[in-house]
Amino acid sequence: MFNQYLGISPKSDLLLLQMLAARLHNRTFLHINSTREGGGVAEILQRMTPVLTELGIDARWEVIEGDSKFFDITKKIHNALQGTSEEITDTMWQYHFEINSKNAEKLNLEADAVLIHDPQPAPLIAFKKTGLWMWRCHIDVSNPQKEVCDYLMQYCEKYDATIFSVAKFAKAMAIDEFIVSPSIDPVSDKNRELTDEEITETLSKFQIPTDRPIVLQVSRFDRFKDPIGVIKAFRIVNKYNDCTLILAGSPATDDPEGEIVLNEVKEYAANDPDIYILLLPTFSDKDINALQRIATIILQKSLKEGFGLTVSESMWKGKPVIGGATGGIPLQIIHGVTGFLVHSVEGAAFRIRQLLNNPEMAKKIGENAREHVRKNFLITRQVRDYLSIWYTLENKGKSILEL
Repeated sequence: MFNQYLGISPKSDLLLLQMLAARLHNRTFLHINSTREGGGVAEILQRMTPVLTELGIDARWEVIEGDSKFFDITKKIHNALQGTSEEITDTMWQYHFEINSKNAEKLNLEADAVLIHDPQPAPLIAFKKTGLWMWRCHIDVSNPQKEVCDYLMQYCEKYDATIFSVAKFAKAMAIDEFIVSPSIDPVSDKNRELTDEEITETLSKFQIPTDRPIVLQVSRFDRFKDPIGVIKAFRIVNKYNDCTLILAGSPATDDPEGEIVLNEVKEYAANDPDIYILLLPTFSDKDINALQRIATIILQKSLKEGFGLTVSESMWKGKPVIGGATGGIPLQIIHGVTGFLVHSVEGAAFRIRQLLNNPEMAKKIGENAREHVRKNFLITRQVRDYLSIWYTLENKGKSILEL
């Protein structure tokens, strides 16, 4: 599998990966999150675990289990960390801890390095026995609800280090903090080249016409992704440029609000024949790939966003992307060079029309976007970063060339 990245990923990343893997050969690396299905974290771990294994590292991926009450609480925590006003009571925090305690009894937490992803399993640090433990935050915590963030930090500060996606998300803590951007896997079903037959199969399955330009947003049905704002922008554009809108997403098992938001979006779309709302089954990677490849312009009009893997996925396919100027999206979109950043519905509509009316600009932006992703946001770079942090923490900051 590792050889698949030759000629795709930068040579420097591949060389450093091999050096780090030689130092960490046969060591154990455990990842824990809250779902195997839906969302960027699960997607990254599905691809990263086999890469680590092929490099000679004993990598494991475990998932905590919880009931609907637990995931209702963790969704409120997630929303509060992204700035929404939520009431998290002491009883709710206690239940959050209790579910993690029950998971700790069932999970094998023994490993040389443990990476805990996001708030749901954060309390597992209370059950640490051995190894180096790191907490990884994938969400936008630039402006959190203070009391919720402060409570969670009581767990986070017990880790050996924390990892954030963007520098402005980092908090003042007495432990080491690192910045690691998420990534996409260029050889996965979601990002590999597709044949014409594979693309046609997806178009036929969803009965999508290709006689007009297609505007696409792929994301969970989540208010922070602003799907209704996308529809508003599209309706402004469609007065002047005849086009089609596709809103596509898969459910996440740890997001109890998904169905509610999906119904809100359907109601707002009001059976508009120019709008296609697709609830895709989990693991619809090839279909998402095909939709991104047939799209003329791709949006990620998020109001809050830890990173937004769909931005890099779309850029990798040479598409011009319009993204909300929030969270980790500006790391990927260099305004006017690799895409456009917007702050409003009207701004999104303006940029969609600009790109539809200037195909040469759209083509050039798409080319710049693909190269930007190749250099910065492929999975080999993220694996390199994680192994570098592990190695650095264990060897007190010494260079890999010093030992």
